Amino acid sequence: MQMPPPQVGVITLEKQSVPITTTLPARAVAYRSAEIRPQVSGIITEKAFKDGAFVQQGDLLYQIEQDTYEANLALAQASLDKANATVPGLEANYERYKRIVNQGATEIQLTDARTAYEQALADVESAKASVKTAEINLGHTDITAPFKGVLGVSNISIGNLASPSSTTPLVSLNQLDPIYVDMYESAAQVLSASGKYPDFKSEQDLSSVKVVVKLDDGSDYSVAGHLDVSERTVNESTGTVNLRAVFDNPDNVLLPGMFVRATLTVAEEEGYLIPQLAAQIEAGGKVSAMFVTNDNKVETRVFQNVRVSNDSWLVTDKVSDGDRLIVDGFQRLVGGITDVTPVPVKINEDGVVVDANSDSGSSSGSSSGSGSGGGASGSSSSGGNG
Repeated sequence: MQMPPPQVGVITLEKQSVPITTTLPARAVAYRSAEIRPQVSGIITEKAFKDGAFVQQGDLLYQIEQDTYEANLALAQASLDKANATVPGLEANYERYKRIVNQGATEIQLTDARTAYEQALADVESAKASVKTAEINLGHTDITAPFKGVLGVSNISIGNLASPSSTTPLVSLNQLDPIYVDMYESAAQVLSASGKYPDFKSEQDLSSVKVVVKLDDGSDYSVAGHLDVSERTVNESTGTVNLRAVFDNPDNVLLPGMFVRATLTVAEEEGYLIPQLAAQIEAGGKVSAMFVTNDNKVETRVFQNVRVSNDSWLVTDKVSDGDRLIVDGFQRLVGGITDVTPVPVKINEDGVVVDANSDSGSSSGSSSGSGSGGGASGSSSSGGNG
């Protein structure tokens, strides 16, 4: 009695749009950094923060002794008052000489009167500038945060002399929200992506490139970022491109210097996903898979241009909508068997083959494990051509 054709589990393939991604080593970098330095000299009389504190723009950080600068402002104001006091008399004298220049006053006297008046006006402007300078210097005795961020450890204590000429900053300030993530990719790979995916070519499009981050402990950072197209530079010594992304960081999870893995979605590509458990890696980086034809015969297809997409291979040729891919029952395909009985199955979230109509996740009756497997890791949604 002839045995019936062996059963194999199959899934039906449909074309879909698949994100093309690349994962790169990356490092978090402060959005803005500043070394806080004094603009005037003096004794520190107040330190208004705790080391490592978060501050808002304009918050007071240090105060320099103000007595000398207050006195300089008062002196400048007195000089301005004195200059203003001389103007009316010299102006009246100049106007008088203009009236009597032809009635006994000489041109020389008129010129001298005009010169004295104009000099008085210039003295007023000079005194005003001195007042403004004194006000600025007095204002600089209050050292404030130029932007919101987190402070480092103070390098100066109350009672010490602060000076603009010092090589050591008073304290450092870093803005962490938002925060940059710098990625490093070879220039050749960037050029390749630019050639294959138009969305990765223009600066306008680059700003819409989505970036997600995996932290050093393996957890995912909850907020997606995007490329900052203003930062695309090639390191001449290493031949790598510095790609910079920007992320919202309201809880300061990302910190400057932290190493992460960044995944960029560089494009979307139309194709078919072949689970890695149903594929065999061939020589030369090719991938093969078994299909069931319309007359229920096994057909092996070999794919040259493939990309990794999570736990599947993305292929763009030799497949049509409705094609049936064998994902289970490979151990029955021995001894040259070509006729099979296809059984619809599905692959659950755990990567296990189950009955197509199963809601409980029970294994398929034809289950026997995967094919030869050997697919690349599914940690990235894209890879180079096989």
